[in-house]
Order: sequence, then structure tokens, then C-alpha cells
Amino acid sequence: MYKKMCYIFLIIAVIMMVSGCSSDDKKENETSSEADSKTEQSENNQSKDNIKSEPDDNSTDSNSIPKLEKATQVPNTVDGFIKQTQGKFGGISVYDNEKKISKHFKKLPSLSENASEKELNKYFNYIYSLVARDFPNPQDMVKKWEFASFGNPNLPDSRYHFKKNYNIEIILDASGSMGAIASGGKTRMELAKETINEFLSNVPEKANVSLRVYGHKGSGSQADKKMSCSAIEQVYGFAPYKASKFKKALDEFSPKGWTPIASALKQSRNAFKNLDAKKNTNLIYLVSDGIGTCGGNPVKVAKSLSNSNAKPIINIIGYHSDAKAQKQLQKMAKASDGVYTTVNEQKALAEEFNRAEEVLEAWKEWKEKAMQDVEYSGVENEIDIMEFTNNWYSKTLGQSNSLIAAINVAEDAGLITFDQKMKLQDRAHKLREDLKGMQAQIKKNLNDISAKNIKKKKKSINQKYNKQTKN
Repeated sequence: MYKKMCYIFLIIAVIMMVSGCSSDDKKENETSSEADSKTEQSENNQSKDNIKSEPDDNSTDSNSIPKLEKATQVPNTVDGFIKQTQGKFGGISVYDNEKKISKHFKKLPSLSENASEKELNKYFNYIYSLVARDFPNPQDMVKKWEFASFGNPNLPDSRYHFKKNYNIEIILDASGSMGAIASGGKTRMELAKETINEFLSNVPEKANVSLRVYGHKGSGSQADKKMSCSAIEQVYGFAPYKASKFKKALDEFSPKGWTPIASALKQSRNAFKNLDAKKNTNLIYLVSDGIGTCGGNPVKVAKSLSNSNAKPIINIIGYHSDAKAQKQLQKMAKASDGVYTTVNEQKALAEEFNRAEEVLEAWKEWKEKAMQDVEYSGVENEIDIMEFTNNWYSKTLGQSNSLIAAINVAEDAGLITFDQKMKLQDRAHKLREDLKGMQAQIKKNLNDISAKNIKKKKKSINQKYNKQTKN
């Protein structure tokens, strides 16, 4: 009996020693990462809705965890980082979600102490895939610059030339997810309505505007799917903006059910069929927070809409959209040669609409202020480049912090040894430096593109001026 009691006390002592070491290690990691975690915190606040909506890992079948062998290689090019899919824990603070991530890690096999470089690579690739971020695409910025040059008759894309008639349609997602609280106690739908109303109230009086909504009937239940998927309605226009009439249209619907993106685009295509691009400037804004859930092929329909005789400029806005939705919306923008933007707050949504307001103001002033506008566009481009590179750096830092923290969690979970942790973190640090180098190259490329565009614009203006004043 005495020997048995001694044995029990010995086990308890060992457990307490191990727990104490783990606690000290954790404190040390938290102290060294305190500054970096502040960067994570702001993004975590934006992602709370997503975290709450995720199913608990305990209820997830282990087969849903991708095998280590299937984890894709960490990108090593700018294009690779742009195309990567946001990870399961991408965009949230690993420091504030250690328990959730630790549960996920418990389903993985641990590395042997003498693991090979190949095995370490598999683990690094897998951990990276969990915390990967969605990096911005510099090509989207270049397209926005072209859109900002709207009205210049020398632009190669005739969609951007001024026409006699101007038509704007906003296609708004009114599915159930738009009822989620976004900020200030207001839902995504409420904020979107406010922003759309403000935008359309400032377009030229003669412009025809339209608001088309989808998914605003039924519910998210399977029983209501058929009804909800057929719920697509043009609640306003095409007609000039009238404040009271438009407000009434906004009040008629609320977020309810499913997401029939493909069908909504088809109806929009039919509505634009008589608005030929030769006489009409046609502009479409699609605002959605989710992927199409009613079948069809939104990418194919978006392409056919762009190729129609109306040739509309299609702006696609991913509003609080997750990685899966972003991927589909980006494909739609690419297929239709449109502009894609991800926004997570009302201010950013307003800025995307305001680009069109700036365009419309330039409509009347281009000839009178051509050179001045070109100089000003150069300044705006510089600001855009600064914001883009800051965003890239923020993604780089946040992803790096998450990757290092996740590696720490893997060690705490007993999946890797201390030495293996250090090797994996060395790779994480190198990856961060590589991303910084890419950021510098992107900045240089964007500056070069901006300078060339401005030079071309000035040359075009001078040629037009000389031609007109020749006599």
C-alpha cells in the first residue's frame, strides 16, 4: 500500500512539473508576440460572426480534416498568394482562439522526433493552409484606375466612353445571411440599403437607375428553397431617382432566404437587352455576401451578360463574404472583365459606389479640366498604391503572426517537439520576408503602370488640343 501511494504522488509531481513548464512556455510566447497580436485583434473583431457560425470541431467527423498529404504547397509567387484560398482560421486571432485550434490539432498525427524534411514540409504546408489569408490582387487596382478614367474617348474599351444615355442597376443579395449584425447594431442589409440610397441620390437627374433584389422571400429552410430561389424582383426602375419612391422600394423587402445569383443575372441581362452599348453607358453593381445556392452557373451568366449588346461594366462587391463566396465572385468578375472588391464595412462599400460618383462628376468636366485631372489622378494613384501595399503588409503580418502562433499551439498539443517548432518557425519568418519582398516589387510595378498611364493621357490631351487649335 505504501509503495502504491508513493507511486501515485510521484506521478502527480511529474504532471505538475510538466504543466508548470507548459505554462511558462506559453507566457513567454504570449509576451514575445504581444505587439504582433494587436494587429490580429482588429481583424478578429471583424470575424466574430464567422467564428460563431462555425460548427464546433467536436461535432466534425475526422474525415472532414484534410490529410496532411493533400495540403497544397505554400505559394512562392505573387500570383500564388493572390489565388490561395483563405484558411479555416484565416483572418481570426489565433491567440484568442487557441482552444478551438487545439481541438482541431488533436485529430492530427504527431511528428516523430526524427521526422524528415519532407515530413516537416507536410506539416508546415498544412498549418499554413489553416491560417492563410486572402491577399489583394493588384490587377483589380489597375482595372479601377481604368474605370476612374471613365469618359476618356481614347480608352481602348468602348464601355468607358460617354454615351447619350446612362443606366445603373444595383443587384442586391437579400438572402438570410444579410440579416447578420454588421456594426453599430445594424444588419448588413440595413447598412447596404443606406449606402445604396446615398449613392443613387447623387447620380445625374437624367440617369436611369434600377434596384433588383433576390432571395427576399421564404426562409433558409429546404422547404422554402424553391420559392426563395425564384424570388427575384426589380423593385425600382429603370427610372430617374425619386427619393420618396425609392425609399418605399427599399422598405418593401428584408433578408429572408436563399441566393439565386445566376437567375438574378439572367433577369438583369433581359432587362438590358434593348439598351445597346452604342447609345448607352450601362453600369451594374452586384452586392453579395455569399455564394450562389440555387444552382445555375453565375460565372457563365456573368460572362454572357458582359458579351451582350448592352456590354455593361460589372462591378462585383463581396460584402462580408467568406473565402468560398469570394472565389466564386472573383471568377464572375474575371469572366465578365469586371471589377471585384471585397468589403467588410459600410465605409468601404460606400467608397466603391463613390468611384462611380467621381466618374459622373468627370462626365461634365473632362474637357475643361483634362490636364488637371490627369495630375490629380496621379496623386490618387499614389494613395491607392499606398493603401494597397499597407493592406498587403497587414495581410503578411497577420498571416505570419497566426502561422507562428499556430505552430506554438501544435507544440503545446504535443504534435511537434521544441526543435521542430523552431525549424517550422524559421520557415514562417522566411516566408514573411519573401512576402515583404513581393510587396516592394508590386509597389514598383504599380508605380510604373501609373506613370505610363499618366504619360499616355497627357500625350492624348495635347494631341487633341493641337488638332482643335490648328486652324
